[in-house]
Amino acid sequence: MDNKTLIRKYNVPGPRYTSYPTVPYWDNDPTVEQWSEHVAQAFKASNAKDGISIYIHLPYCEKLCTFCGCNKRITINHSVEDSYIDALLKEWKMYVSIFGEEKAKIKEIHLGGGTPTFFSPENLQRLTKGIFEFAELHEDAEMGFEANPVNTTVEHLQALFDVGYTRISLGIQDFDPVVQKAINRVQSYEQVEFVTNEARRIGYTSVNFDLVFGLPFQKLECVKDTIAKSNALRPDRIAYYSYAHVPWTAPGQRGFSEEDLPSNEEKRALYEVGKEMFEEAGYVEIGMDHFALPTDGLAIAADKKALHRNFMGYAPTYTQLMVGLGCSSISDSWTSFAQNIKKVEDYKAVIEEGKLPIYRGHVLSEEDLLVRKHILNIMCQFETEWDDMTAQLPLFANLDEKLEEMQKDGLVIINDRSLEVTEKGRPFVRNICMTLDARMLVAKPQSRIFSSTI
Repeated sequence: MDNKTLIRKYNVPGPRYTSYPTVPYWDNDPTVEQWSEHVAQAFKASNAKDGISIYIHLPYCEKLCTFCGCNKRITINHSVEDSYIDALLKEWKMYVSIFGEEKAKIKEIHLGGGTPTFFSPENLQRLTKGIFEFAELHEDAEMGFEANPVNTTVEHLQALFDVGYTRISLGIQDFDPVVQKAINRVQSYEQVEFVTNEARRIGYTSVNFDLVFGLPFQKLECVKDTIAKSNALRPDRIAYYSYAHVPWTAPGQRGFSEEDLPSNEEKRALYEVGKEMFEEAGYVEIGMDHFALPTDGLAIAADKKALHRNFMGYAPTYTQLMVGLGCSSISDSWTSFAQNIKKVEDYKAVIEEGKLPIYRGHVLSEEDLLVRKHILNIMCQFETEWDDMTAQLPLFANLDEKLEEMQKDGLVIINDRSLEVTEKGRPFVRNICMTLDARMLVAKPQSRIFSSTI
């Protein structure tokens, strides 16, 4: 079957599997007491060896990027910075009290948004120092932040480097002026080049570029130009994301319609040409949507089959406990998830009451944990295997039958106790994982919840 036919056949809405169960199918909220207990158990079991991860959500942006589906607050009022950081540090102290006397070892810390570089260098330093007042760095730690090339200054870069950050992720999306205007995200090549070069001069060891394919008015030639310019700057990692058109959850996307977007076949062509150009430039494909130089930690982890995936995306190391701080952040104790209140004012109000600001989550069942393990293996290693006991479970007993079409199409290889995604099947890894998604199979959603898989 040719590529175009496969695209048409498998282009259905599906999750990106940064978790399992995926958020729409959470149905077993933990109480604050349960969540605290799960955090304490995960911390005790894994902190000494693996450390913990921290994601900090900084929601503020000065302008609305209309393609964005993240939780954000648009404002030019920078007086909001201090009170929000105060709330973050108060929330962190609540977790520190749950940990007990043992000091947290931070293996990964990531500042996301929103636009983290909306905050002043001084405030970002205050935030980080406040975290490490009650923690220490794990020996294999990675500290990174997302940055807008337009407002990221040398002062930002130096201040964050001075408190331990060595990874920066630049949101570029596309260099084409027509596309930039449509998504309200305008920055020049020179601005990106300046921030990239300054980061390296200061001592950052990993620079990531976020690029997006499938954006409104995006054409093949302009994508080639964007990738050529990106490759010329030689970032260590490249995230080449598929644009998710979800105007029912991201109202800013209603400024353009599906008619303004590349067709499914055109969109897939944008990915294929990108992949080809990245690989010609020496990058290695990592999992789904990611490329890295062979010397980068992500590529090394993938080669060793040590890649991990969580709500922050792909990571080169595993942690059992991920603490999410800030409005809308999601935390993961491995046995449960907990999401914070989304609205900034409500989040801060609950913090002021001295309570953890979680409002929903999910306690994983034994089946959830089993499925999670195998979906994670497929998303990270493109393979998984199971034992005799698992093979007798209904979900796995008829797996060969459920994947019959995918086997005929050359996307997967099923053996007695294992599944392997072929090179041809890698673009359809989300579809393959969906065959194991027990909760989606039961729910059979009638309305669109996710973006398309292509």
